[in-house]
Amino acid sequence: MTLTLAAAEKVLADNFAPWVLDLGLTVESVTDGAVLRLPWSDRLAREGGGLCGQALMAAADTATVIAVASARGGFVPMTTVQQSISFQRAVIGSDVLVRARLTKAGKRMAFADITMTTEGTDETAAHATAVYALLG
Repeated sequence: MTLTLAAAEKVLADNFAPWVLDLGLTVESVTDGAVLRLPWSDRLAREGGGLCGQALMAAADTATVIAVASARGGFVPMTTVQQSISFQRAVIGSDVLVRARLTKAGKRMAFADITMTTEGTDETAAHATAVYALLG
């Protein structure tokens, strides 16, 4: 059972630290995982003008939580066990679409593949994988 967009937005609003909410993430889709939008902000740019890696990692982590919640039909307590990311191209002046797809969702563990693309392209800006322990 997947969540509605409104329910997914509520999961986002109710379960993340204020600094994560400050990223301005919005849920675009909860079909076959989750797609979140990370809006461009000069506040998230590093020296040289590219979007900082920390923002992309936080967005990947957050999208995975929404994907797990979608698969479970609602939020359940969980925690990140492992996350790995490869940065493949700079993001400058554009929103990022963060697509989290669960590759396996068991009773106690979930595994995700996360692809981040600059809006309007199919070229990967970053790719991550994550493992979550499901606590409830």
